[in-house]
Amino acid sequence: MSLPPVAPPMPTVTKTPITTITPSNDQVVILYVIIAMAVIIFGFWNVPIVRNLINPLKLFTIGWHELCHVCAGILTGGRVLKMTIDPHVGGATIVEGGRPWLILSAGYIGSTFFGGLFVLAAWHTLVAKIMSFVLGVGLFLPLVLVRDKLTILLTAMYEGLLVGFWFIDHAQPLRWYCLLIGVMNVFFVVWDVADDRFFHKTNDSDATQFSLLFPRIGAHVWAVFWVFFELAILTGFVLLGITVFKISLDQMNAQAGKYCPLVAYSCSRLICSSVSAYMTTPHE
Repeated sequence: MSLPPVAPPMPTVTKTPITTITPSNDQVVILYVIIAMAVIIFGFWNVPIVRNLINPLKLFTIGWHELCHVCAGILTGGRVLKMTIDPHVGGATIVEGGRPWLILSAGYIGSTFFGGLFVLAAWHTLVAKIMSFVLGVGLFLPLVLVRDKLTILLTAMYEGLLVGFWFIDHAQPLRWYCLLIGVMNVFFVVWDVADDRFFHKTNDSDATQFSLLFPRIGAHVWAVFWVFFELAILTGFVLLGITVFKISLDQMNAQAGKYCPLVAYSCSRLICSSVSAYMTTPHE
């Protein structure tokens, strides 16, 4: 009696797994935009006349950088003698006492991580909505120190864009607005060193200050070190955005639509109180 024929083994089809760090098509666009924005900001930061158009954004970026110096100075037991911010000559913070190396490091570290949060907002509209309130308050605060009429007018324009973007295409433009701010903060060391080395601004860069604090290491070495530091942190936030927010545009809009009105109301009151404080502060 013959045995029934044995069927040949079925070929196994191996599927290439899609890893969580593989960006989707929409996420790839963000990577290209980050590069494009870095190039555009470098031009706008220093080109005469054109650079005036981003004065409020520069003040926001410089102001946060100097605030990090101030906080580090106070936390390490120092006394802040003076803090200045200017969109053209940069910022400066003079601290008496404290830990100089820690105070100096706080500027670049604070700018990088703060910018990373805004970069993260580009991956999800809900995060962009939350960060938009931080930006809304932050754009007004530098006006306490800088009261140029053009800067005030431009600040009102950028605030108007921030509000308007909430109502366009499910607030999608907020993602790109926040990304612009994120790139501007993350790469602050590039603008800072360029201002110092190539445009000879009044205030030295932190890289130059590090070379004065540690004479055996040149300013160019410190600049390279901090650039690599910023690139490493940016890469970390980009990978975080790719892995955590791997959702479709419709899912993103649905989640952003559930944004808590109570938080929005609280942040709005915070913005109004900041504006009110500015209006009641006596002008020089």
